[in-house]
Amino acid sequence: MASLNRVFLIGNLTRTPALQYTPSGTAVAGLRLAVNRNYTTQGGEKREETCFLTVVVWGKQAGGWGQ
Repeated sequence: MASLNRVFLIGNLTRTPALQYTPSGTAVAGLRLAVNRNYTTQGGEKREETCFLTVVVWGKQAGGWGQ
């Protein structure tokens, strides 16, 4: 089975990312992302739904959020 080590999340931030550090100095950023999905039902009705994702980023990737 193949493995995936990269994910692209495209959406809108719902608030400013919160940057914190662990006692050992590792950066941790928490953020909320809203992703919209537009679709048409079998009856022809257009709909939109929003999915809210909680994302936690660690290490070097998290360090850039506070700058």
